[in-house]
Amino acid sequence: MNTTTESMDRVIEKKKGIRPQHIYIGLGVLFLLGIIYLAFIRKNVSTLRVDIEKITIETVEHGIFHDYITVTGNVEPIATIYLDARVGGRVEEKVVEEGSMVKQGEVILRLSNPDLTMNILNSEAQLAEKANFLRNTQVTMEQERLNIKRELLNLEFDIKKKKRAFDQNKVLFAEHLISKEDFLKAEEDYQFAQRSYELYMERQKQDSIYRSIQVGQMEYNLQNMGENLKLVHEQQEQLNVKAPVDGQLTILDAELGQSIPQGGRLGQIHVLTSFKVVAQIDEHYIDKVREGLTAILERQGQEFKLKIRKVLPDVKDGRFAVEMVFEGETPQNMRTGQTYYARLQLGDPKESLLLPRGSFFQSTGGQWIFVVGADGKTAEQRFIKIGSQNPKYYELLEGIEPGERVITSGYDSFGENERLVLD
Repeated sequence: MNTTTESMDRVIEKKKGIRPQHIYIGLGVLFLLGIIYLAFIRKNVSTLRVDIEKITIETVEHGIFHDYITVTGNVEPIATIYLDARVGGRVEEKVVEEGSMVKQGEVILRLSNPDLTMNILNSEAQLAEKANFLRNTQVTMEQERLNIKRELLNLEFDIKKKKRAFDQNKVLFAEHLISKEDFLKAEEDYQFAQRSYELYMERQKQDSIYRSIQVGQMEYNLQNMGENLKLVHEQQEQLNVKAPVDGQLTILDAELGQSIPQGGRLGQIHVLTSFKVVAQIDEHYIDKVREGLTAILERQGQEFKLKIRKVLPDVKDGRFAVEMVFEGETPQNMRTGQTYYARLQLGDPKESLLLPRGSFFQSTGGQWIFVVGADGKTAEQRFIKIGSQNPKYYELLEGIEPGERVITSGYDSFGENERLVLD
């Protein structure tokens, strides 16, 4: 019995060593860890091999950034004067041909207008009639003035005579040599003569005021008629279309026998005493461009200074126009229509980190760039921030350190790859 019990209580020892199931479990764990590494830990970077001879590599460095742009401008005359017909008429003669140089006051066209000639004759006749009427009125008034003076003399003489009779009768009546009736009659005659004189003087004063007003009104009307006649004569003179300024008659739109309405456009004259440069600028710079900015124009090895005189408000096809005038000297032999290139200064020079311009900007919009590694064998994407730009450099605000090298040529052939291997 004891022997049997001991055999049943014996401990069975486990076999030591790696069993096959352990290997399977380990491989499964490693596979799972690999998937986790690839999915969440390892950075998945697509790589492309690039021929280093086919790309452009530039070095970023500190320097003075000049905030300017190059603009293309066309030469135009400093002013264009339009010729309009101030008086309508029929073209009788073309004195100057299109394209000729003209002087101020020089006759360009001669027009005719029969209606205007008839108006002048009628105005002259009316003026002569009014002038004769005024002269006749003045003669009549002078005659009336002489008659009044004669009448006043008679009244004054009558007063003196009746005063003398009144004084005599007054003495005689005091001595009781005449009747009271005779005395009173002499007194009344004297008072009547005085009153008549006063009334006549008042009438003469009123008549004088009336005549003065009448003559003044007639003279005023006569003066107006004279001014109107002068204006009509000026209109007749305007039938000769003259050059208002010195310049070149670039357009003359009139033919012999043609009827030109009043205010009709006849042509234009370019004032060539000076020139302006009209430039088209990308609307990207519309907030920076303003009146007073300066530009430098190079011609024949010499620099000429321009200043923006006017910024035109309209934007067309993504561009707007500015007018620039010369300050100081102007280039010799300038011709209307010539094309010039000028550097338009948008701001003051400043110390900046300079990133050379390149066609990479068209692909990235300046958001990122490929930076070459220290070994010179690889390049990786890096986000950057660009400020202003000029035809040579971008102003780099952040993302790259001085001395680093970047790929500035186009990125179209790189596809979506984020890392380049340079062979």
